Amino acid sequence: MAKVAFYKGKSRIFNKLVSWWTRGPYSHTELVIGEVSEGSVCWSSSYLDKGIRRKVIKLNPDLWDLIEVDLTAVELGQAQEWFHQHENAAYDVLGLVGFIFRRVADDHRKFFCSEAIAAALKFNDAWRFDPNTLAAVLRNAKK
Repeated sequence: MAKVAFYKGKSRIFNKLVSWWTRGPYSHTELVIGEVSEGSVCWSSSYLDKGIRRKVIKLNPDLWDLIEVDLTAVELGQAQEWFHQHENAAYDVLGLVGFIFRRVADDHRKFFCSEAIAAALKFNDAWRFDPNTLAAVLRNAKK
C-alpha cells in the first residue's frame, strides 16, 4: 500500500501562497513508496530540489497528512517506473502559474509535485491537480 503525503507547513512564503490560492491546507505532495530507518522514501517534484527526485524524508505528523492509496504491487511498480523515467525533469513553474492563469500552458517535459504524482498514478489531465484537489480526489476514492 502506498501513501501520498501532503505538506501543510507554512514556513515559506511559497507554501503560504500555494495553500491560500488553492484554498486548502496543502502546498506540496510526496508519493511515499516505503520506509527506512531514516524516514519515508518519497518521490515528487520539488522546486527546492529543481524537479523530480527521490528523497528520504522524516514526515512529521504536525506538518504532513498521509492518505493511503490502494495500489496493487504492479501499479506501485508502474508509478515508481514513471518517476524513474522522468527523474531529473525540471520543476514546472509555468504549469504552477496555470492555477492563476489557466491560459498559461504547462511544459509536458516539466512537472510540479501534485502533477507528477497524478501522472504516476495514471490520472487523466494530471496538470489539473493542485495539492488540495489531489487530496480531495484521493479521499473521495476511499469512500
